[in-house]
Amino acid sequence: MAEEATDAGRLRRELGTFGAVMMGLGSIVGTGVFVSIGVAAGIAGPSVVLAIAIGAAVATFNGLSSAQLAAAHPVSGGTYEYGYRYLTPRLGFTAGWTFLLAKSASAATAALGFAGYALGAFGIDARAPLVPLALLLVAALTGVVLAGIRRSNATNIAVVAVTLASLTFFVLAGVPTLIERGGAAFSPFLDPEPGRGGLPALLYASALMFVAYTGYGRIATLGEEVRDPARTIPRAVVTALVVVMLLYAAVATVAVGTAGTGALSAVGARTAPLETAAAGFGVSFAPHVLAIGAVTAMVGVLLNLILGLSRVLLAMGRRRDMPALFARVNTSGTTPVPAVVAVGVLIAGLALLGDVRTTWSFSAFTVLVYYAITNLAALRLPPEARRFPRWVSLAGLISCLTLALFVDPTVLAVGAGLLVAGLAWHEAARRRRRG
Repeated sequence: MAEEATDAGRLRRELGTFGAVMMGLGSIVGTGVFVSIGVAAGIAGPSVVLAIAIGAAVATFNGLSSAQLAAAHPVSGGTYEYGYRYLTPRLGFTAGWTFLLAKSASAATAALGFAGYALGAFGIDARAPLVPLALLLVAALTGVVLAGIRRSNATNIAVVAVTLASLTFFVLAGVPTLIERGGAAFSPFLDPEPGRGGLPALLYASALMFVAYTGYGRIATLGEEVRDPARTIPRAVVTALVVVMLLYAAVATVAVGTAGTGALSAVGARTAPLETAAAGFGVSFAPHVLAIGAVTAMVGVLLNLILGLSRVLLAMGRRRDMPALFARVNTSGTTPVPAVVAVGVLIAGLALLGDVRTTWSFSAFTVLVYYAITNLAALRLPPEARRFPRWVSLAGLISCLTLALFVDPTVLAVGAGLLVAGLAWHEAARRRRRG
């Protein structure tokens, strides 16, 4: 039963550095590596490898800004709280609103992706079980998160271990084929044909790949539950980013070099780009290993999204930007029960649509807005709380705003409309509180 915790509804600190790193990896290594590489390859061609490097650089700037903010202000809510503390209520609300928009849709996509990969692994070629299976996963993981951060962390570690083992196998199994085929698949490197071609295509793909790194923000949203946050959070963010950068670079090089960007981008409704590449390795069971890794990756992403979204909703409930019900935690101070249930219902509702094809581009725009606000807040940190030079946050801000301009115009329009709707809700909520 959800009741107010004795310590002003605060959550207990139960997560150490290793657990925080694994939470970050569980949030990052998922739809990004198993899906986004194929999408970005269809836009930028062979230069998707460069897009991965650009996305990594932008993620590094933003990750360092997030880390020093979370270390200085370790509470649930991430940039939503930093915006309120260091900027303005409107910018704080905008950060929380964009996070909820982007990550709820991404969570539904992960659930549907899990269902598609799982059905494919068992040779079931039918769409009818897709949504029910996705809903079953959402319900199961919502139950895991309701059990508290400790059990969620144990589940996440097991899931991440399987996913990393699968991707390591992909790289090692693909190296002989990569050497055999040489660098033919990388020429011409800046292909003018895919998408809009040239630099715009490269930057659009970079924006999509940046989203593939942004799970590190989940470490910051769990700041209230991390032990010794001033030391743990920066270490966990940097460690998670370094591991993922190396992993993505290796996976993309093998995937592009063995399958070519044409095959990677021509992905069907249930076919993973990496499975397409693995099918050409000459190892009969390679696609099945990748399917297992994809399934566990989707589970890890969804688990961590439910955790992160519920903590942001908890923070918004505390400030009455959302109904006060969402500010309540259980008596042991381990779980914001109403927020977790609401997030599970929201994700399930989106999964009922059965097709969230534009989610990744929409996530790119909203996440770039979110991290632009993160960097703005980091620029306002007092000198004694600053752990990295101001130019790091400035570079993050400029790169976020620049990449946002290269997202699909339709997505820009829809995103702007939803931002306006959210701000209208925020203004109405403020007036109700004053009244």
